[in-house]
Formats: sequence, structure tokens, C-alpha cells
Amino acid sequence: MSLTAPLDPQTIRQRRDDNPKLRDRDFASQFDITEAHLVAAYVGLGVTRISADIDQIFPSLASLGEVMALTRNESCVIEKVGTYSDFHPGKHAAMVLNAEIDLRLFPRHFTFAFAVERSSDAGIRRSLQFFDAAGDAVHKVHLRAGSDLDAWNALVQELALPEQSGQIEVSPRETPEAAKGDPQKAEQLRSEWAKMTDTHQFRQLTSKLKMNRLGAYRIAGEPLARALETKAVDAMLHAVRDQGIEVMIFVGNPGCIQIHSGPVQNLRSMGPWQNILDPGFDLHLRLDHIAEVWTVNKPTKRGEAISVEAFDAEGRVILQVFGRREGDRDFRPQWGEIVAALPSLSDATDDNSSSQTTEAAV
Repeated sequence: MSLTAPLDPQTIRQRRDDNPKLRDRDFASQFDITEAHLVAAYVGLGVTRISADIDQIFPSLASLGEVMALTRNESCVIEKVGTYSDFHPGKHAAMVLNAEIDLRLFPRHFTFAFAVERSSDAGIRRSLQFFDAAGDAVHKVHLRAGSDLDAWNALVQELALPEQSGQIEVSPRETPEAAKGDPQKAEQLRSEWAKMTDTHQFRQLTSKLKMNRLGAYRIAGEPLARALETKAVDAMLHAVRDQGIEVMIFVGNPGCIQIHSGPVQNLRSMGPWQNILDPGFDLHLRLDHIAEVWTVNKPTKRGEAISVEAFDAEGRVILQVFGRREGDRDFRPQWGEIVAALPSLSDATDDNSSSQTTEAAV
């Protein structure tokens, strides 16, 4: 089933003029359209519809030079500055692999694509924006001051579609999958989990047992999975910064996962947001969206791969954090110590129970 926008492109543009300070995502939500509808409304007015074929687009992105790569979900945004070198195509999954821009791309989710030129106080801002079938942003490429404009113009000309319509039809959003586990298979889960030699085997295991990530965590128990307090994520970020270690932070959506590998240097809280504002790397995390946190231990032939993983109230992954690998080792002792010190959810529950018991006794 396809859905048309409740507003035509001209009405969208008029309402956008009336609300210039709203971010695109917030504007789209307020007026019950998708972000893709908003961008498409400006086709012919600084926006060009382009091919959404990853294998056609991504090998050419390195020609743009230094750009900023952005991926987000409902609760977290990651931004990295670098170049799109070392692209690896794939029918089901493609990759960009370099020190700055590290992506896992899932082509079936790239449905709409646009080249956007937008005037601002700082001049014309240029970006490539990719959306899924529901009209939600999958990934964006923002040009910077030093980007190659000749390469940009050639790229847009090469990728432009013959049909330049401002009307698009989107599909209904997929309902997030709730936690799915089977307590009757708990022993089999634990046994096979403990025998893993690679983190990628976990997905195969849960699929075989007809579980998903969060459902498996809930029934596995320690030492494989430990539930943490929601405040543990912020505590972890501060500990990583204070101890100066390097981590791998994974942020994504169904169509793209973007990875930061390196330190966390500058943390700045603003309302519900915790922000990392480092040279070449920004991350913006809604702490109030975190509903469930787990520390997870996956054995590998290189050692233990220990992660801290945050989920929203609907069971979607917000972000995952691992200690950065050292050579041929997955395990970093200092990262393991940070994670071990994070507060367990059971501790908070026990404290609350003790407090209530004491009050009752008094």
C-alpha cells in the first residue's frame, strides 16, 4: 500500500516558509508528512531527484573530497567528517571502510534519493539525502567548505532521474519488533552462545532459535547479559572520556549503521540530550529515550567482545558501544573494568525494596 502526502508540494513550501526555524524532521512530524515529502516538495527549486542505487552512487562519493556523513534514528544522531573511500558493494549489504567514515549499508532500504542545495546565512549548503520506502531518512552526505564543487555538479548531472516530480508515494512504516524470546530454549541459548567464536554468529543463533537480540538478552542471564540502569549509558560515556580509552560506537537504522572508532573527548549536556562534540565527530543522544540497557559478553576467538547496548521503549536499538579492538584482540581490560563498574538494574531494584522495607518498619 502506498500513501500520498496529506499536503501538496506548494502547501508544504508555504508552511515551511511560515515555520523557518523548525528542523526538517520536526516540521515533517508537526504537519503529518515525512521528511522525504518535505525534500521532494522543492524538486526544481534547489532539489534534484537522483538514483537511489547504492552501487551507482557510493563509488563516486570519494570524488567529493572531505564531507560529513550523518546517520540517525529516533533517539541518536552520529556525524563523522571524512571521505567515502574504500567502498565495497554487496547485494544485501555494502560497506564503506576507512578510519573516518565506516558504514554498513543495506540497499533494499534506499528508496528515494535527492541532491539538495539550500541557501543559508553561511551560503549554499549542499547534501545528498537518502530515504526509505516510508520516507524516513536513512543516510545523508553533507558537503563542507573544502568539498569539490565540480565533482558535485558532475555527480548530480550523472545521477539525475529523467522524471523530476515533487510528488512521491511512501509506504506505511514497519512496526518495530518487540522483544522475542523463548524461555524454554534458555539452556540451548546459553550453551551455544558460550561456544561462539565470532560476534556475527549471534544473529545466526537468535534466528535459529526464533528470538531477537533483546529477547535473547532478557532470558540469557549473567555472565552473558546483565541488565543495567538507564543512567549507565551516560556514566559509561563519562568514564570513557575520563580514562581516555578508545571505543567503537554503532548508531543506525534499518538501512544504515555508522560507526565511530576512537576516543570520546568533549561531552556537553543540553536538556535531555547528551552530546559528544569532538573534532570530526559529533554524537547527539536523547538520554530520556533510553528504556532498557544491557551489557553483553560475546565470546570470540580473539577474546571477549563486551558491549553496552541501549534500547528505546519499543525495543529498537539506539546505540551500541564496544571497546575498540587492539590488534588481534577483541577484549580491552580497561573497557571491561568500566563496564563491570556500571550499575546493575537489579541493584537499583534491591535498593528500592530495602528502602520501602525500612520505611514500613519505621
